Amino acid sequence: MFGIGATKAGTSWLHRYLAAHPDCHVRSIKELHFFDTIDKGRQNAQLSALQRNLQKLQRRQKNGDPANAITRAHRMADIEQYSRVLKKGDEAEYLAFLDEGRDGQRLIADITPSYALLSEGRMEKMANMAADVRFVYLLRDPVARLWSHVRMIAKRRTDAGNDIAERAREILERALGGFEVQITNRGDYRGTLERLNAAVDPSRLFLAFYEDLFSNTTIARLCAFLGIANKTADFGKRVHEGVPVELTMAQRGRAAAFLKPQYDYVEASLGQLPAAWEANRVGV
Repeated sequence: MFGIGATKAGTSWLHRYLAAHPDCHVRSIKELHFFDTIDKGRQNAQLSALQRNLQKLQRRQKNGDPANAITRAHRMADIEQYSRVLKKGDEAEYLAFLDEGRDGQRLIADITPSYALLSEGRMEKMANMAADVRFVYLLRDPVARLWSHVRMIAKRRTDAGNDIAERAREILERALGGFEVQITNRGDYRGTLERLNAAVDPSRLFLAFYEDLFSNTTIARLCAFLGIANKTADFGKRVHEGVPVELTMAQRGRAAAFLKPQYDYVEASLGQLPAAWEANRVGV
């Protein structure tokens, strides 16, 4: 299974759910960035990011809570192994990495939201990498997704003690002005859906709204799609929730106008929108 996004639409929660599922074998690295790294020739940059993550874990291992030592050691080993795989860029070794350690589980998965930006040709190749390949794409209300992504980036760019809220508003204004395209592109549902529909058999594509994800009905539908048992999910715990910064009514209205093509396309393609989408769509 490829979980291809969208960014800030529940993919981290989904990774944790599948990692704890007895029918799934999911490596501890959530975002492998294999295909986007290969396609863009960014191995050195991605390898550096993995190395920084490894060093951070090593520091925590030295000074952190002993109760989490086994989990950290497992993740460190995965990073070291996967770094060697990514450096070679070989698809067979990538698949072998996903499969290694599997003990009869039906599903292996790579959940990397940035795969939503891959070309139609690459998606088609991914769809034919094995006899049964399935894609999961989660969509979140465009305004809420954008604002969550903006706040995440603002937190990364803000030094301790400085005002994250002000930085978030600055980044939002830049995004609405046509800059910060690395943020707005992640919410280009139209582009992603058009490429997916052209590259992937519809029976192998699962679409769901973030607003419906945390429900027994959606999880049952997802498990049936993946061919795994319907395992009870913990809906009380969210993953990577952003810094709580309010979006003003004026900002909400401008964001809704900027994202109107996305609302219109998803409605035309998938039908009735969730209530949260309709509310933000009109800037209410």
